[in-house]
Amino acid sequence: MISKNMKQIFDIGFVPLIVIDNAVDAVPLARALVKGGIPVAEVTYRTDAAKEAIQQMVSEVPEIIVGAGTVHNIEQAQSAVEAGASFIVTPGFNPDVVKWCLKHQVDIIPGTVSTADLEQALSFGLTVCKFFPAEAYGGVQTLKALAGPYKDISFMPTGGVNANNMNDYLSLSNVAAVGGSFMAPDSLIKEKSWDAVSAICQKTIADHLGFEIAHVGINTKDAEESSQLTDVFCNMFSKEKKEFEGAFFAGDMIEVIKGSFLGAHGHIAINTNDIERAVTYFQRNNVAFNMSTRVYEKGQMVSIYFAEQFGGFAVHLRRR
Repeated sequence: MISKNMKQIFDIGFVPLIVIDNAVDAVPLARALVKGGIPVAEVTYRTDAAKEAIQQMVSEVPEIIVGAGTVHNIEQAQSAVEAGASFIVTPGFNPDVVKWCLKHQVDIIPGTVSTADLEQALSFGLTVCKFFPAEAYGGVQTLKALAGPYKDISFMPTGGVNANNMNDYLSLSNVAAVGGSFMAPDSLIKEKSWDAVSAICQKTIADHLGFEIAHVGINTKDAEESSQLTDVFCNMFSKEKKEFEGAFFAGDMIEVIKGSFLGAHGHIAINTNDIERAVTYFQRNNVAFNMSTRVYEKGQMVSIYFAEQFGGFAVHLRRR
């Protein structure tokens, strides 16, 4: 059973690894992460400021989900939970820490790197594990290989994950989120460059979701007008005419509806790499969807319309 906090983290897809030398930086950093659209922080127990930093984040920035990382023993786990941490991440599989977390109903993401580690995880009833160090142990290819025999386990790869390869990991069905310091680099924390941290987080989200226009749909009065208008576009742009049940297409760029559909004038289709996370991203930003328009194929959402029209056009997201 995945907790509410874990579900929120997986919906976001990113877990910034934070090393804080001075607890005074905790609150402005947490606010920068929230502003950047990644309201999650894994504060690593690598410095003496970790516990106080967690306390400050939890008490002053309630919008953020705070956990503790690099936890090696029960004492550190207990310290982190007392400070307000809602989840614990360990670099390796530590049975004592796992038992303690399960006993106290604390979310635990243990580090794993081998099938032996995963067998231990299954024996404890765990379904989410950290894969660390990811790149050093085969990265994406290893996770693909593990997907078959360990289909019930989802991973949070960390270690070598960066802005250049994050989408390779997040495209895997058995990856729940990725962790890394690239979203909040140590150098920017030391410089107190909070706006820069927010900007990196915003770009990380944008690069992952990868929004781009797929096509424009135009409403007409009937099939005859639709066909004629499609001919015009095909001639103008040297596109192939394609006919479907409810519309003609001029290539892939213009859809001409045989009549009218959603939107006063038509619709705009926006491709995204990750439609589920795109939906939760917009919902976190108070943008509503018309949930009745969801379309599924093979158990996956492939399309959904926003509730609002924009300039007379309905807009829908589409799985790339």
